[in-house]
Amino acid sequence: MVKNLQVFSNDPGINKYLVHSLISGLKKEFKLNISSLFISFIKSEYLREINKSYLKHDYNTDVITFDYSKGRKFIDGEILISIDEARLNAKKFKVTYGLELTRLVIHGMLHLLKFDDKDAIRKKIMKKEENKLINKFNFTLLASK
Repeated sequence: MVKNLQVFSNDPGINKYLVHSLISGLKKEFKLNISSLFISFIKSEYLREINKSYLKHDYNTDVITFDYSKGRKFIDGEILISIDEARLNAKKFKVTYGLELTRLVIHGMLHLLKFDDKDAIRKKIMKKEENKLINKFNFTLLASK
């Protein structure tokens, strides 16, 4: 278990132990310290409200990251993931729901590591790193679905 990591889920099928395992692997991969990290798997409506209130975006999204860190090596933040958008993405990209959840956790962590996807070049770099990590850790956050 990773100290200072809390996982909340509206989906009882999400394996919190595997979330801890994934974060532990990323922690080792990037030689990180985690001051505080909250990962929440929530309904789309709730994430849309957060998107609207805090980011002034009135649309659904799959992941939002709030970074409170002062540097790259000490993680302090929140990753909010829409379980509804994850299911839609899984169907769209023909992957399992569990693999899509894994991708979204990795994506959120990369944002906390100061990766950015605001333009095509940075998005390509981030996607390449995301794919590398998905292949390296090679598991999903659900046993099935």
